[in-house]
Amino acid sequence: MRKMIAINVPQIGEQEIKAVVKVLKSGVLTAHPGNGPAVKQFEADFSKFTNAKHAIAVNNGTAALHMALLAIGVTSGDEVILPSLTFTATAEAVVLTGAKPVFVDVDPRTYNIDPRKIEDAISAETKVITPVDLYGLPADMQVIREIAQKYDLTVVEDAAQAHGAVYREEPPGCFADMACWSFYATKNMTTGEGGMVTTSRDEYAEKLRCIRMHGEKEGYKSIMVGHNYRMPEIEAAIGCVQLRKLSGFLEKRRRNATLLTERLGGIRRLELPKEPPDRKHSWYLYTVRLRDADAKVRDAVVDELRKRYVGATVYYHTPIHLMPYYRQFGEQHLPETERAAQQVFSLPVHPGLTLEQIDYIASSVKHVIQ
Repeated sequence: MRKMIAINVPQIGEQEIKAVVKVLKSGVLTAHPGNGPAVKQFEADFSKFTNAKHAIAVNNGTAALHMALLAIGVTSGDEVILPSLTFTATAEAVVLTGAKPVFVDVDPRTYNIDPRKIEDAISAETKVITPVDLYGLPADMQVIREIAQKYDLTVVEDAAQAHGAVYREEPPGCFADMACWSFYATKNMTTGEGGMVTTSRDEYAEKLRCIRMHGEKEGYKSIMVGHNYRMPEIEAAIGCVQLRKLSGFLEKRRRNATLLTERLGGIRRLELPKEPPDRKHSWYLYTVRLRDADAKVRDAVVDELRKRYVGATVYYHTPIHLMPYYRQFGEQHLPETERAAQQVFSLPVHPGLTLEQIDYIASSVKHVIQ
């Protein structure tokens, strides 16, 4: 019986297992300030990888987003601009601070927040712009940075899907005040769970480290309200190994994406992902678009692919501004976001795919769509 070709599969090997065993034998599973030896090493390695002065490891990507906003001082009465075509955590972090999420439409070519529409959403209460590097393609960060400087706003980049992506020869975060990362099991590299905030601003790094550990700057003496957002040593040890392997993972993802593009290029109804000349995709997800379709037609295609054991998946069925909870922040019509949510679906592109599986995915798509 054929097995489902999963949309993403963690690439875990003996090196990760040995790293975990080493931590278990050491007896140091979590350090009280949140910076045990494995965490310190992972932070140093990730800081170098992202060209950031500081990297602060945390227990998940949502915590990273929440901490970044708290470090800025976002609170009730403030507004944060962000796209609606993203995972809920991007908006959830805003609401957890008491602030209001203000959603902006996306560029239909990249599915990232459209910089041309940001200025119309800025008000006297706006404090932060949070672009998302959706599917692994960086947002147009230099333009967003210029808008933020014009209005004296802070930029927090949601890079949860963009490990290894490049924008104008720089890693994610270089045009932002802070960048937030996730190491969830399906990401380009994983720690099982886990997250990171990177920044080159000393004042933010100091606050982030306090927030991570109950607001403590020194043991058992809180100087601000914080949380328990520490990364365990086991996760950090896995992260150190995964980061060393990341370039190989990315090379295979790019190869798989290139092969899919070559094989699917002749399908008229299918719009393939684009890579602007100033950006390098991390290929976290290979997201295609079914032209002139509605959600019912798109979902039928996805169902047929899954019947053929191709793990096609929709990211995201419901834009955040249309979710029941988030409707309280005002009725908004984001035509490009809503159209994309009805037409896009993603195909497996992870490093574990064989050439035979790539061929099978492509032939299955052709069979279902043409």
